[in-house]
Amino acid sequence: MAYDTWGPQDLTAPAQRRLPEVPVQRGMVLEDAQSGWVGAVTRVEKSGGMHIVALEDRRGKTKSFQLGFGFLLEGQPIRLLPPAPKAPATAASPTRTASGSVRVSGQRAQVAKASRIWVEGKHDAELVEKVWGDDLRVEGIVVEPLHGVDDLKAAIAAFNPGPGRKLGILVDHLVAGSKESRIAAEAMTLPGAAGNVLIVGHPYVDVWQAIRPKVLGIAQWPDVPRGTDWKTGILRAFGWPHETAEDIGLGWQRLLGAVRTYADLEASLLGRVEEVIDFLTAA
Repeated sequence: MAYDTWGPQDLTAPAQRRLPEVPVQRGMVLEDAQSGWVGAVTRVEKSGGMHIVALEDRRGKTKSFQLGFGFLLEGQPIRLLPPAPKAPATAASPTRTASGSVRVSGQRAQVAKASRIWVEGKHDAELVEKVWGDDLRVEGIVVEPLHGVDDLKAAIAAFNPGPGRKLGILVDHLVAGSKESRIAAEAMTLPGAAGNVLIVGHPYVDVWQAIRPKVLGIAQWPDVPRGTDWKTGILRAFGWPHETAEDIGLGWQRLLGAVRTYADLEASLLGRVEEVIDFLTAA
């Protein structure tokens, strides 16, 4: 029995609550209670005797905050502490998907809808699945690789898009004046494409480049000489095996393994995939 609690007391005073103390970890999704900023932890550094955490939102913008009070984790206030010694980093908060969306618990994946997301190749599909797969299963949207866009117009015509049967297409190297931009423009002249087909793209030669270099521990992606297969040149620059198709596949798996959340990808890809998902799921 605590004898020091005897005597007159104000029974109307709220009980003091001690906030949970949580060590910061890379990939953790936090909200700054004062500003409402929500983002994934991308780095923690010490500056002027203070620990500073950088939070990057799903559009690629970053803001820095001082560790301590004023953060929400899974909607609950916490005191954010410096990283725990030798603690393994986690990919994301359990209530957030890799894309940064709130995870839907207890809901089965929907039966696939008629609408589809098309991407250029297998690697594009695997990257979209890793980051947005949980979201897409909830929506019932399937991602399919095209294995190139040279016959895009014919593929769209065969799909026969329309209301309730839409296509969102993500194209590599979709920049002004490129072959891909001309193919996309021609495809959109098909009857029924307007309003039912959305073609977007990123500026990279290959979707590999959508992975942020810092995630791989490099300052920038290596330059590949003209006339050299891009993937082969990249693997050679990394000093990885690059002679066979199997080498290319294994190299990609090493790169993909470095991706844990949307914060590991370039904003120019994030925005386009989100645009496609919004287009296909709009009521």
